[in-house]
Amino acid sequence: MKGNLLIRFFRMASVVMLLVAVALLAAIATMHFAIHGAEVQVPSLKGMTVADARSQTAGLGLNLDVDNRYYSSDVAAGHILSQSPAPGMVVRREWRVRVAESLGPQKVDVPDTVGTEERAAALRLRRAGLGVGSTAKLPYKGSADGTVLAQDPPAHAQGISQPSVNLLVAAPDDAAPDGFVMPDLTGVPIITAQSMLAKVGIKTVTPNFVDLPTPSTEGGDTPPKPPVMPGSVVAQQPLAGARVDQTTEVRLAVSK
Repeated sequence: MKGNLLIRFFRMASVVMLLVAVALLAAIATMHFAIHGAEVQVPSLKGMTVADARSQTAGLGLNLDVDNRYYSSDVAAGHILSQSPAPGMVVRREWRVRVAESLGPQKVDVPDTVGTEERAAALRLRRAGLGVGSTAKLPYKGSADGTVLAQDPPAHAQGISQPSVNLLVAAPDDAAPDGFVMPDLTGVPIITAQSMLAKVGIKTVTPNFVDLPTPSTEGGDTPPKPPVMPGSVVAQQPLAGARVDQTTEVRLAVSK
């Protein structure tokens, strides 16, 4: 009698353990599906139109954001230049895929805003299909407060990347400068260049003096270039037009 009860007990225990094991396996499988079923692989969007890319990402449960727009001579307007995350990366659904859209080749002429009032400059840029990028202010006695002192890219520039222009604007004499547009120092004597930068609080590291080849005067139809005067700037970093401030260290290459 007792033997039969023990056998029944062990049988029931085995059935219960089997049911528990099945339940655990089902739970694990459900969790695995829930986790990995919510992941998708980011498709390659480069070269697609924004509309097609938006449709494809939406079908995968992803969100598409156009972060930037650039001019491009290689990619047609309205098509995608680049993306982040990169193609093939696995992300969760509802992830934001950020892309840059091509504006096609540059067709606008960059207007000259130097000498105009800041608001008038912004209006002139908008009429040309451009926007105002970053604006820096610099105390300048020679111009009224709010007058544009310099712009980047310069007027009529070709091959610009973005449809925006950075402005350097005059500020009152007692205002603290928050940056300015780097001038073109090529050909300027090193002492003059250092003095120009020091006046607005920009530091220069020790100049790098370089030997320059003597231009040839024989053969060819191209007239010879005049020699570079010793002690003149032949290269600079940052380049002309870059926005700099008092934390920027300027590096200059100078002819021996």
